[in-house]
Amino acid sequence: MCQLDKLHRMRSKIYQIARRHKVKKVYVFGSCARKEETPGSDVDLLIEFTPQATLFDQVHIQDEIEALLNCKVDIVSKRGLHPYIRKAVLKEAVAL
Repeated sequence: MCQLDKLHRMRSKIYQIARRHKVKKVYVFGSCARKEETPGSDVDLLIEFTPQATLFDQVHIQDEIEALLNCKVDIVSKRGLHPYIRKAVLKEAVAL
């Protein structure tokens, strides 16, 4: 099963975790969003945090979503996107 399909199935659980860590919106990008992942691929999530979110929120949401999905997850803050890759990431991002 494609990880993107799995993420959509688990959307409510992902958003339960996200709300605890001051997240407004979750997007998938990278190979998972393009449905090009391999068995060893991680899941790249673009996270729109609220202004109240802390670095601890970012670390804990990553740990909790990795445990939920049982795979490596990379978290990127939407505010922290490097200008060099911002346009490409936003173009392929799929909202959960």
